[in-house]
Amino acid sequence: MRVGFIGLGNVGGKLAGTLLRNGVDLTVRDLDRSAAEPFLAAGARWADSPRALAEAVDVVVTCLPSPAICAAVLEAEDGILAGLGAGKIWLEMSTTDADEVRRLGDLVSARGAIPLDCPVSGGCHRAATGNIAILAGGDRAAFERVLPILTTMGRRVLHTGGLGTASELKVVTNYLATANLVAVGEALAVAGKAGLDLATTYEAIRISSGNSFVHETESQVILNGSYDISFTMDLVLKDVGLFQAVAARAGVTLEIAPMLTGIFQDGAARFGPRAWSSMIVRRHEDDCGIALRAPGFPAQLVDDEPEEPGREVVVARS
Repeated sequence: MRVGFIGLGNVGGKLAGTLLRNGVDLTVRDLDRSAAEPFLAAGARWADSPRALAEAVDVVVTCLPSPAICAAVLEAEDGILAGLGAGKIWLEMSTTDADEVRRLGDLVSARGAIPLDCPVSGGCHRAATGNIAILAGGDRAAFERVLPILTTMGRRVLHTGGLGTASELKVVTNYLATANLVAVGEALAVAGKAGLDLATTYEAIRISSGNSFVHETESQVILNGSYDISFTMDLVLKDVGLFQAVAARAGVTLEIAPMLTGIFQDGAARFGPRAWSSMIVRRHEDDCGIALRAPGFPAQLVDDEPEEPGREVVVARS
């Protein structure tokens, strides 16, 4: 299949790089032409517009910062919709609003093409090595068609049901990761203020019932002091807001999510909306007059699994 990729940012660039590294016929586009230069040098083609990209490929992938940006890329006069035709597939890999992806999906279907929402989870370090997890919502037959592409980009792939279900599940998982980050920050602050060795604290949490993916990853860059998780506070606020929208549609009253919104609004006000999300822990560091640091932790995360560990299509329990 010929694949077109729009959005070469922190996550999108790494996903596109995995496709190109594995020999996929790739056409790319980004508002910043310089972001595409490494891909072009490695053999990818450039598209002068989203429409031109959609016309030239079988599968169009978007990985963009917000639902509004994605809608603009699809619906513009020279946008993706104008270049779609029968049998083509649109993969929305952004973290987005389920209702919006369904609305855009209807427009895609009206052109004879097929929409799938396929958000990813696991962090940029796993996106870089093809070991990220992918949730996929939409037509099962279309999912089967693009499965070779999905299993190139991701290690674990789960078909979640109809269009929009993957987007809803993605914001559920991001909400949980955000709640865990805030809790981990409080735990490290208490341990540090109590005089406990923070390297030992990290290991105690890691081998205990308090462990989590967030602790094993984000705690490392917190203890290093770089906070570099390649994810920013404004994106956390977007994702928690999307989770709250799912809850509102379902009629669920939330208790923790509004608190998380307030915490990250304060963090964005203190450190800037584009500050790394892990810097939320600095609120405790500043307020307690401590630095949560320990030797031996990396400034950036590196995937600890081999690049080709074997692919896994996860089957949901019936």
